[in-house]
Amino acid sequence: MASDGNKKQFWKRNTAKVPGNIQHVYGAQHPPFDPLLHANLMKAGNRPPSTSTPGKPKKATTFQEFESITSDAWDVADDDDELLAMAAQNLNIEVVMETANKVIENHSKLQEQRQQQMDKITEPDEKDGEEVQEEEEEEPEEEREEAAETSTDLRFTSDFLPHSDHRLVKSHSEAPVASPKEVGGEYVGLHRQQSLPHRPVIPLVARMADQNTSGTPAMTEREASRLDKFKQVLAGPNTDLEELRKLSWSGIPRHVRPITWKLLSGYLPANAERRESTLQRKRQEYFGFIEQYYDSRNDEHHQDTYRQIHIDIPRTNPLIPLFQQASVQEIFERILFIWAIRHPASGYVQGINDLVTPFFVVYVFEYIEEEVENFNVSSLQEEVLRNIEADSFWCMSKLLDGIQDNYTFAQPGIQRKVKALEELVSRIDETVHRHMQQYEVEYLQFAFRWMNNLLMRELPLRCTIRLWDTYQAEPEGFSHFHLYVCAAFLVRWQKEILEEKDFQGLMILLQNLPTMHWGNEEVSVLLAEAYRLKFAFADAPNHYKR
Repeated sequence: MASDGNKKQFWKRNTAKVPGNIQHVYGAQHPPFDPLLHANLMKAGNRPPSTSTPGKPKKATTFQEFESITSDAWDVADDDDELLAMAAQNLNIEVVMETANKVIENHSKLQEQRQQQMDKITEPDEKDGEEVQEEEEEEPEEEREEAAETSTDLRFTSDFLPHSDHRLVKSHSEAPVASPKEVGGEYVGLHRQQSLPHRPVIPLVARMADQNTSGTPAMTEREASRLDKFKQVLAGPNTDLEELRKLSWSGIPRHVRPITWKLLSGYLPANAERRESTLQRKRQEYFGFIEQYYDSRNDEHHQDTYRQIHIDIPRTNPLIPLFQQASVQEIFERILFIWAIRHPASGYVQGINDLVTPFFVVYVFEYIEEEVENFNVSSLQEEVLRNIEADSFWCMSKLLDGIQDNYTFAQPGIQRKVKALEELVSRIDETVHRHMQQYEVEYLQFAFRWMNNLLMRELPLRCTIRLWDTYQAEPEGFSHFHLYVCAAFLVRWQKEILEEKDFQGLMILLQNLPTMHWGNEEVSVLLAEAYRLKFAFADAPNHYKR
């Protein structure tokens, strides 16, 4: 332990992998290792980092052994600067920048070659003479539209390429997919040519319930009929929850989504007379927790938890202005901190912060009619904000109660679900499964985030909310049905996966799938396929076990 002066801390004297140890990940945060370029980094006895996927440990250790060798891993007795200095010893900034520039240069050259090929294809026949010259005046606009159709989803972040400056667009709705030449001359991003249908760019959040991917906000006759059915079910003195689930499976209209989510999550009772008193009691209870516990956030026992929450909140949906408002971030900090100290078995785990956002957006919609993406919540009355905060807390708590083993020590729930996903995909699409095996892609490397964040990092927020309509309606939607959604989501990209012929390309694809243009139609197809898989395998698990 740190108190033993003669004993050097395990995590500083041992190069083996331990929790928190910084490792080079091929194709993720570091360029591929080049022995010639990095020759001055190698010292006697040091081996170049392996570009293959790390293998399994040679022997398993018991939990007691693991605890004993890592018990001092997070000891803060020594200054953190010592660790930073150790990490920087083997880094040469000139070599790092040279490698980065080399990667950028290679991609720039590749892009120029592709652009030249496109120019040759679209070059007009000189024999057309003056007629072609007249048509060329209209070509720039058409070329821009074609470029928008074939360009890639540019939602990659600095995790994939070292940038000298990290530029963030304000939101997807303000960042139409651009051609490579429009990105800028300094560097060209790692992009993938995708043949995307040309559609109007739609907001991340606004009108997410009532518009389809065509961007038309007007309510159709069918949607109006569905809304009437919801109102009829909700109008009774005792809501028929089974009927409400059947209606909700195919999506919930925006106007009735707040009350429907509260009922389906178990936050509100089916009896209409009891709802108002229940809301008042639960809201008072939540703010009682705030008064009792929130001031302890800077205490020794809780300061690490609060610090991590405080760091993660600004990272929550950074492209949506709504979540960058100070008042919204303060609400999220309170919700997450109170939940963490009331659930000591798991505490706060990174990823839980994402799970607040759908509830918050839906319950803001209960009080406004305009678009929520750029809405200033400070314009709402204080009592309204308090209601939104308390309702979001309790509904998030109900969700997490069903998947808490995803966030306890070693996250066993996620481990089991990722393993089940691998077994399921091996039966429903053996080609994809064998392809990933061939290039040593482990399911845990990409599907961990799918389970930890419930696909929220892979889909626009409007799609997440539509997805959660069905999860709320489906028995064990978040804990069980989500597995089949992930399987359907993976095989949906079969063509793109099989086109990648190396580990790096597969990982970049799987961590940056082009779903920016997705809407209700795509989510509905995904859910229908997931339901088919559930029907085929859920009651006969041996069907997908080898």
